[in-house]
Amino acid sequence: MKKFVIATNNTHKIKEIANLAKGKIIFNSLNDIGCFESIPEEQDTLEGNAQQKARYIYEKYGVDCFADDTGLEVDVLNGEPGVFSARYAGENATFDDNVCKLLDNMTGKVNRNAKFRTVICLIENGKEIYFEGVCKGTITLTRRGNDGFGYDPIFLPYGYNKTFAEMHIEEKNTISHRALAITKLLNYLI
Repeated sequence: MKKFVIATNNTHKIKEIANLAKGKIIFNSLNDIGCFESIPEEQDTLEGNAQQKARYIYEKYGVDCFADDTGLEVDVLNGEPGVFSARYAGENATFDDNVCKLLDNMTGKVNRNAKFRTVICLIENGKEIYFEGVCKGTITLTRRGNDGFGYDPIFLPYGYNKTFAEMHIEEKNTISHRALAITKLLNYLI
C-alpha cells in the first residue's frame, strides 16, 4: 500500500481526506514525521503555495507527499480573499475573524457569487503533479450550520439549500472543492 505525507496538521483536512481515501492509501500528518515547524506559504497563487509546502517537506524529510492550498474567490471582491483566505483578517486571524471580515465586505452587495478552489501539488519520487477542484456557489447573508470549518457557514453551493456547515461530511465530500481535487489525486494514485 502506498504511503504519503499530507503537508498539514489541520485535523479537519486530514479527516476529510482519510474519509475519501477509504483505507486505500496510508496518509501521515506532519506530526507523524516529526515536523513541528511552520511551513512557509509565501507565494501569491494557490498553485505556488501548494508547491512550496510540498517541496519543503519532500526536500527536508525525503518523503513522498502532497500539499494543498485552498481559497475562497468572491466575484464582486475581485477574487478576494483568494490565496489570503486563511489570513484574510490578519496574520493570526481565526476562522471567525475571517468570516466576519468577509461578511462586512459583502454588506450591500447584490452579486454574491463565489467559488472555492483547491489546488494540490503531489511530489512522488521528485516529480510534481497538480490537481484542482472547484465548487461554485454564493455567499449567504448570515452564518448557517455548525459543521465544517473556515468559510463553510457562509458558502452555499449551487443547487443546494444547505451551506457546507449544514451538511454531513459525507454529503459535503460529494461536491466540495477539496473532495474533487482529492478524488482526482486518488484516481491518479490508485
